[in-house]
Amino acid sequence: MMRPMRSNPPIERPSEAAPTDTWNPSGGVQFLTVPDELAGQRIDNFLLARMKGVPRARIYRILRKGEVRVNKGRVKAEYRLAAGDVVRVPPVRAGEQGEVPVAGDQLRRLLEASVLYDAHGLLVIDKPAGLAVHGGSGVRLGLIEALRQMYPQSPFIELVHRLDRDTSGAIMVARKRSVLQHVQAELRSGRVGKSYLALAAGKWPRGRRVVEAPLRKNTLKSGERMVSVDPEGKPSETQFRVLERFAGATLLSAEPVTGRTHQIRVHAQFAGCPLAGDAKYTADGTNRVFRELGLKRLFLHSASVRCSLPSGEKVEVSAPLPAELQSVLAALRCRN
Repeated sequence: MMRPMRSNPPIERPSEAAPTDTWNPSGGVQFLTVPDELAGQRIDNFLLARMKGVPRARIYRILRKGEVRVNKGRVKAEYRLAAGDVVRVPPVRAGEQGEVPVAGDQLRRLLEASVLYDAHGLLVIDKPAGLAVHGGSGVRLGLIEALRQMYPQSPFIELVHRLDRDTSGAIMVARKRSVLQHVQAELRSGRVGKSYLALAAGKWPRGRRVVEAPLRKNTLKSGERMVSVDPEGKPSETQFRVLERFAGATLLSAEPVTGRTHQIRVHAQFAGCPLAGDAKYTADGTNRVFRELGLKRLFLHSASVRCSLPSGEKVEVSAPLPAELQSVLAALRCRN
């Protein structure tokens, strides 16, 4: 993947503020240096980890507006830092900070029961549909914030990758920085496996095992994110395999080779078979048919994740298909 372009003038440390690696919420313009161990981290994650209490949406806004600079150059949120980079952070007023709400007992019990794997600094959770992976864009409490409250003894808890809010299933969370860096490096090199179960509307084309279509992310005036196939988009590839055919639907295994936003959903739509229950990319009339079968959500489930640990040990974790999705498949089988 190409790194976002930015200017690279020699690092000039301004005289009015000495660079540090700690953000002070009461300070003005600040300059943070990137330590060696954080080389390769995305700029958005670097800021999110330091600017505790600042709304996620606010951090992305100052990135979009170019108020955050790296070595005096503008960067995008996905830019990966290098050791020694100097990051300029604009003033953030105290009034713009907000406390994260406390996770309720019901959510805590649900997440405790959803732990699939917890060893060697890697945590795999069976994320329920409807729970965002992080706060922001109108969501104050997400999975990562709840986990940090549940594991106060762990000084480090970060998402390894993401799932859409409406997608259920296995998601990896690092409890050690070394694990985060290792698994994300494996992700970038294509050595991490992620397999999804998806119910597509219609008859999946026979012989269509791969969808390669560039994807471009757009933000509507309402703030809603939409993704479309666009020649100017980022290269994207998903491998599909038919598991079961029904009258008017196809159960698929989907393995994304790249990791773009809404990738499986948009690639399925591009192939002519949008996913059942997808409010963004599937027609209302199509979704109505599946609602009559009892489907109340997007039928997309992260069924398994595979990775290696820094020690070289291989880990594969599976998440069972939720009962509400199993019942939809049962209804389709009865209709066949």
